[in-house]
Amino acid sequence: MDSDTLQVFQSELTCSICMNCFLDPVTIDCGHSFCRPCLSLCWEEGQTPRSCPECRGIAERPHFKTNIVLKRLASLARQARADHDRRSEEQICETHQEARGLFCEADQTLLCGPCSERPEHAAHSHSPIHGAAEESLNLMGILQEKLVKRMRSLWKLREEMQISLNQEANKTQSFENYVALRKVMITVLYQRIPLLLHEDEKLHLEALEREGKEICQQLKESVLRMTQQGESLKEVYRELTAMCHKPDTELLQSLGRVPSCRTESAQLLLPQPVVPELSVWPIPGLIDWLRRFQAYTVLYNERVTHHLPVFEDLRCLLAGPDGPGIDYTPPRSKYFLAWGAESFTSGQHYWEVDVAGCCNWAIGLCNDSWARESDMALDSKGIFLLLCIKKNSQYNLFTSFPLLPQYVKKPLGQVGMFLDYDGGILSFFNVANSSLICSFLYCSFSSPLKPFLCSRYP
Repeated sequence: MDSDTLQVFQSELTCSICMNCFLDPVTIDCGHSFCRPCLSLCWEEGQTPRSCPECRGIAERPHFKTNIVLKRLASLARQARADHDRRSEEQICETHQEARGLFCEADQTLLCGPCSERPEHAAHSHSPIHGAAEESLNLMGILQEKLVKRMRSLWKLREEMQISLNQEANKTQSFENYVALRKVMITVLYQRIPLLLHEDEKLHLEALEREGKEICQQLKESVLRMTQQGESLKEVYRELTAMCHKPDTELLQSLGRVPSCRTESAQLLLPQPVVPELSVWPIPGLIDWLRRFQAYTVLYNERVTHHLPVFEDLRCLLAGPDGPGIDYTPPRSKYFLAWGAESFTSGQHYWEVDVAGCCNWAIGLCNDSWARESDMALDSKGIFLLLCIKKNSQYNLFTSFPLLPQYVKKPLGQVGMFLDYDGGILSFFNVANSSLICSFLYCSFSSPLKPFLCSRYP
């Protein structure tokens, strides 16, 4: 193939982003094609909505599939370019003005005849470059494919890191908001219960402020580590991309310099997210005072189901819009549901529920209309629930509605619930250590409320 024909052939197989021959080419909705690495980096660093780098048409990000035809044509173009380069004047030794027609296998370099006889190369094995290139043609194809696979794996790791980074940043803001809300919960608790001392309230709030700042700092440092690690992964990705774009003769000399150790170490050193959890503050005498308002609730309307939207909705929210689906519910698991036989319409009431041995559960109050609904959605009004759900090895507490995370330890046994209907407060307590879990504050209760219990069992 002559130089002009080769140039035309290659121009049709050139990525408009990097201006190199296609590497792992993908075609998007508008019909334009790009190197997978180029498009991934371009869209990650660009603004939304994502658009075609060439025609600027709006494009949705699909799960890219390699354009096999373009990939084969690009491989042929690279081979033709390699043949052309081997015959070019660039392969002339500047010292001896002879063709560098020998390949030194020890040093992975091209040499002319006189250079191969120099002391530093004389003891090495040499082979004609044409023969070496032909013998290494399959090897370079395998190497490039190996690099492409490594890049795909690295980019997947990079995307997972970005998801973790976004979650950690959101968690940081969420935790700061939670600490502020918990201060209000504690203040209201001490105001409403006469046996609690102002001095204890001050110590409680000071401890919360101190621990909250420490955990916030840990979260911010975690965000910084993840950001730095993400940039490191991106840099390795760029290095591999540049290596893949090298001419075959240079790629042949780079066989021993693939940054495999960096990609492997990057995977091993992925920062682990911080699990924020505030210490509980025991309040002596609290549970005894609450039991003065003991309500002996009778549960009825019990039923068993294999599907419960409350936990399905929470599972989707925990996974996030960009995260993978997480199945917390093993096959054949069942949910046990029950409601109180009587409803509360006024007054102060306290009751306890044992959640020992349960991984996923929901307790609290609901109105009659929600109890009658078949979907029992998490975002429904008229529910005041404390929910626990297990994600991997971590237990997560939430309240709903609205849905808010509660950054305290999961209670292991009895959970006490205190309803002040007229005061608009529902509080949950860890009976074992006489501490506050959380509170619904300033509620406008206007309809009868039933105690509600749901737990999952195998």
